[in-house]
Amino acid sequence: MNRPSKFDLPLHGAHNPSSTAYGTTPGSFANAPDIGGPRTFSSPDTPGMPQPSDKTAWDFNPSPRGADRAVTQLELARLGVVTPQMRRVAEREAHLTAEQVRDEVAAGRMVIPANKVHLGYALDPMAIGRASRTKVNANLGASPIASSTDEEVEKMRWAVRWGADTVMDLSTGGDLDACRDAIVRASTVPVGTVPIYSMILGRRIEDLTPAMILQSLEHQARQGVDYFTIHAGVKFEHLKFVEKRVIGIVSRGGSLLAKWMIHHRQQNPMYTLWDEICDLMREYDVTFSIGDGLRPGGLADASDAAQLAELETLGELTERAWAKGVQVMVEGPGHVPFDQIEFNMKLQRRLCHGAPFYVLGPLVTDVFPGYDHITSCIGATSAAWHGAAMLCYVTPKEHLGLPKADDVKQGCIAYKIAAHAADVALGIPGSRDWDDQLTTARAALNWQKHIELAFDSDTARAYHDEDLDVDTDFCAMCGHDWCSVRISKEVVAFASGKAEGMDPGKAKRTPALNDEQAKILEQRGYLTPDEIHRLAAKTKAVLADEAKDDGRLSCHSDFVDADVAKKIQDQKLSEV
Repeated sequence: MNRPSKFDLPLHGAHNPSSTAYGTTPGSFANAPDIGGPRTFSSPDTPGMPQPSDKTAWDFNPSPRGADRAVTQLELARLGVVTPQMRRVAEREAHLTAEQVRDEVAAGRMVIPANKVHLGYALDPMAIGRASRTKVNANLGASPIASSTDEEVEKMRWAVRWGADTVMDLSTGGDLDACRDAIVRASTVPVGTVPIYSMILGRRIEDLTPAMILQSLEHQARQGVDYFTIHAGVKFEHLKFVEKRVIGIVSRGGSLLAKWMIHHRQQNPMYTLWDEICDLMREYDVTFSIGDGLRPGGLADASDAAQLAELETLGELTERAWAKGVQVMVEGPGHVPFDQIEFNMKLQRRLCHGAPFYVLGPLVTDVFPGYDHITSCIGATSAAWHGAAMLCYVTPKEHLGLPKADDVKQGCIAYKIAAHAADVALGIPGSRDWDDQLTTARAALNWQKHIELAFDSDTARAYHDEDLDVDTDFCAMCGHDWCSVRISKEVVAFASGKAEGMDPGKAKRTPALNDEQAKILEQRGYLTPDEIHRLAAKTKAVLADEAKDDGRLSCHSDFVDADVAKKIQDQKLSEV
């Protein structure tokens, strides 16, 4: 491409995220894709970053099990089998073949969390790995203070509605068993848990025994849970590193097990039972989400000795699980300054040999309670760009209380933004096609198509119609005279503005806001219900007399009359 710039673009051979190379951008600045290698879709390394491991799950493949049958997706992939679940993943990841999915699973760089029990219900198999699109998890769960089983099932459906690829039931109150069972039976997406929560229900953590641990894990596996967070990386010898932390251990599982170790003066029972836990999980093909019990809970503790010592142990546990035929992903830190995110992602890639990294946030600042879905999705975008495969959402209620339905929606949307932005940046084929379609509609000033393509169409329509409920060739922000897109279409016949199927035709009055759209505006806190009702129909009342015989309004560009347009906007609408 000829460019009138003296600067060379930092192109490294990545795919163009647009399947048709639409537009004028040169495309992704990411590395060339290396599906089948350690840099599947990856960012260029800043100097000094840890390099990928030269090992994969194949290096921890045990000798044949004799008469044992292959049970897990990992074991079947190692035998060259393409399972129905792998084929379904390939259907959902259009840039991958079923054979590529199989090979990534066999290498340990991809997991398909699909408990064989849950497959008998409504589960639609999906994959987590850097070769696939970035995934989003939503945390749910009743607490001793609030919520119920019915509410959590509805919250699960709500999370899936707003884009969650998996959900975790983190209930610590109510009937945990019934809540978990109901969520698994109703969920079309993988369900994860932190089993230690139910292990200590009704008992002190000090009373926990190995038999209780294994019994609880087997029970949840039989229920159909797809992945377990097990905080086995918190070792007794790591606790000395916590002493000088500002906020200590913020992981519930990590703090509980630390208390157990201090009381008994023994090693973490999850660590000592690791082989037995692997054997149990293998039977149901439950995936590990190896927990980061020493993750930093504030910027002041990020990338410290405790966190990094645990991460080394997580690498060891990954190797041992792979040797047992169990699928593995690894959990990552929650509070990390922006400048340290790449190092954290790439150190995990090395120590855990490319096992999928599942990170909470990270939050890049600590001083915005109530807005931590924003502080964290900033970090989440960077984390996914630098190698994280799944992002655990944070809601506006983080650090403050139990999320309600709208908090779940806000968290999911913030993280869908982060995941999608990273996929485009990484050059995952086709990831920008949706953006291109919406840009084309926007260039054509086709408001209906623009809003239909929006992730949250109701909110987009409500915000548009709050000021001007006419789909004409400008918006209320710019007005007729100042609309750059309308002016550009007059100056140059842009192909995008005249793309087939994008011509909006004559201006249209939109219907009054529906109940959901009105509720969106009401919740904004700026307008009373009466004002919303009045605004929703204002154009109908104000502009009706201005319409031409064919229904087009005098503010439409077919009648480029600045005086009339100014009169309509400045006088008529301002009177409302």
